[in-house]
Amino acid sequence: MNKWVLPLFFVLLIHLSACHTNAPDSHKTVFNINLEEGLTSLDPAFCRNRYTIWMDNQVFNGLVQVNDSLKVIPCIAKSWDVSADGLLYTFHLRNDVYFHDDAHFANGVGRRAVASDFVYSFSRLIDPKVASSGSWIFSDKVEGKNAFTAPDDSTFKIRLKQPFAPFLSMLTAQYCSVVPKEVVEFYGKDFRSHPIGTGPFKFKYWKEGEVLVLLKNEKYWEKDGKGRRLPYLDAVKATFIADKQTSFLEFIKKKLDFLNDIDGSYRDDILTKSGKVTQKYKGKFILNTAPYLNTMYLGILVDTNLAIVKRSPLRILKVRQAINYAIDRQKMMKYLRNSMGTPGYAGFIPEGMPGFSRAVKGYTYDPEKARQLLAEAGFPDGKNLPEISLATTVGYRSLIEYVQGQLDRIGIRTSVEITQGASLRELVSKNGINFFYGQWIADYPDGENYLSVFYSKNKIPYGPNYTGFNNKKFDALFEQTYHIKNDSARYALYQQMDNLVMEQSPVVVLYYDKLVNLYQDNISGYSLNGQNLLVLKRVVKAPWSVARGVN
Repeated sequence: MNKWVLPLFFVLLIHLSACHTNAPDSHKTVFNINLEEGLTSLDPAFCRNRYTIWMDNQVFNGLVQVNDSLKVIPCIAKSWDVSADGLLYTFHLRNDVYFHDDAHFANGVGRRAVASDFVYSFSRLIDPKVASSGSWIFSDKVEGKNAFTAPDDSTFKIRLKQPFAPFLSMLTAQYCSVVPKEVVEFYGKDFRSHPIGTGPFKFKYWKEGEVLVLLKNEKYWEKDGKGRRLPYLDAVKATFIADKQTSFLEFIKKKLDFLNDIDGSYRDDILTKSGKVTQKYKGKFILNTAPYLNTMYLGILVDTNLAIVKRSPLRILKVRQAINYAIDRQKMMKYLRNSMGTPGYAGFIPEGMPGFSRAVKGYTYDPEKARQLLAEAGFPDGKNLPEISLATTVGYRSLIEYVQGQLDRIGIRTSVEITQGASLRELVSKNGINFFYGQWIADYPDGENYLSVFYSKNKIPYGPNYTGFNNKKFDALFEQTYHIKNDSARYALYQQMDNLVMEQSPVVVLYYDKLVNLYQDNISGYSLNGQNLLVLKRVVKAPWSVARGVN
């Protein structure tokens, strides 16, 4: 890169940051955000964690999208038809959606996104050579690449092997974004850092681990209710400060416009134990909380065909059940999360998700039952039970150390291993660790998404079954749901499956999360949805004088 380009670019950013207004269509505004974990890719084919989902949601579009009520609504597809047998989906596409400009288009100008682009994008997800982490979305639902067809530029068809009731919801996942073949094939694996989509913001610059900049897509197709073209913001700037306390201080100094979640190191300073804003910060910023489709859990590798499982006491069901009974989740939520979440006493499907039910029999706090199960497993009071390693990231250290203390009380000794988020995800995705802290954020708003984590055909490397769970009855029920269009009947099967998972305990459900979003007082137009999906296309950033009512 020319040595003058980068300084001039940051002069532009400074100029953008200095100009604020509450009018959506005048002057320049930059939305400043911090992502505590670095991004591994901006390619939607590898969109498997929260921050990648957030950033890809700004750069890319799919056929459909969800609104704040988690209802599927049109996106690039303006309408669709489903055949009577539930096997053929026909999408009718808009004709005014264009890719961002790139040198690898004719004359460097982004061309129209057409149906064949979806054929390419979806085929790419199931291409073994690409090895997409989203291959599970289609791998068991379609019969090869021929399932995706484009009779003409405005018509895209998907043929399923068998009916799949949540299919439209599934297509809202960022994995299902449209990408341009000529650009992807030019960059190859480097498309991860040269993303070209059709979204409200276009990629400008990414220095990994330091800064990411997206600029307004002046040709974006969506408009607001008054006919004004979205987005309102001129740029999005993301930093990558790993320390959450430091990022909070940046927020308090108003150098950040948004903060997601409140770290344990300063949570008591901001929130009371009942989850209210303390007097110190009352009126200082906007605090939004709501149920969040995110299950926080401990994962346990249970596939006894794996060598590391054969040597692990966690292969024994009663040991896993003892761990489940040993944890006081109510106390954990009050004192470690300031009531920002719901104790995980039901199944893996989280509160707020269609299909969630407290009729699912999870685990309550019962230390005596835990001790009894441990004794029945051959380890009375933990005697002869080897120490178990439990892996987590630094952000959840205090939570896992609390779990460590709870397990120690019944005789289960653990060592807590702290590792970086990307490293832990890699270990988990390769079945390289027996006991780990995890979270499952909804890719799409249907309980099937959570149960797919335990479907045997989704075992690594084919899908997200990180525990290696394999249960024939579960699989039969899972496949039965494909054919059931009635939501209530399908949810009843979800509950049966969730109960089976709880009985076998490949996971320890800790809690169902709540989203905790902090915005500066001059920010409006933000989204509040159960997926905690960052939607910036309608955000307005006003000057502080306007926000405070100063003339």
